[in-house]
Amino acid sequence: MMLANILVEYFERGGPMMWPMLLTALVTVAVVGERTVWWVREGLRRNPAGLEKVFAALEAGDVHTAQQLTKDAADPVLRMIDHGLSRRHASLPGALQVAAGAELQKAGRFLTVLDTLVTLAPLLGLLGTVAGIFRTFLSIGDVELAVERVTGGIGEALIATMCGLAIAIVALIPFNYFTRKVAQLHFALESAATNVEAMIAAARKREGKTPDLPDPPSS
Repeated sequence: MMLANILVEYFERGGPMMWPMLLTALVTVAVVGERTVWWVREGLRRNPAGLEKVFAALEAGDVHTAQQLTKDAADPVLRMIDHGLSRRHASLPGALQVAAGAELQKAGRFLTVLDTLVTLAPLLGLLGTVAGIFRTFLSIGDVELAVERVTGGIGEALIATMCGLAIAIVALIPFNYFTRKVAQLHFALESAATNVEAMIAAARKREGKTPDLPDPPSS
């Protein structure tokens, strides 16, 4: 209870810029929480053993078994492969690229918002600092100068700066972490797509088919 009272007191002393910074902090917490839950869930869905089985089936030329292994998969890499294999007769590279783009779009969701918050929070703190110093300047020019008014303006400037920097730091660390996770997923998708294309091309070559053309209809 005492801590809550202290926080409310400092919030009120921080001036009007504390309200937009409070909104920024709430959005930051919401985005970080949502992305953390999403990445934890995606981490549990990853299936490296299943991916190796798919590669083994494709290397052996057994596309049907590979499709069965990737069907209804939760792993984003396996979902991409399933999307590509189901459309391999039309355009395998294009299908893989579209599926990978969809996975990366889901992985990078709200990263732009988080990046904006990292930049916005210190700017709001700086604006609050300028407002507090300006208030102090006006108090110095007043005939009835009160120490409380001067220290209040300085306190407002310091509190605004501190809160802006704190929000930016809290947002920056998870932003860099999530960006790194997206880059890792991008590499995994790209590597898997390259392997699938090479294995399908090799399988078609062994069968005497042109890799880039659809399979001829069976008689």
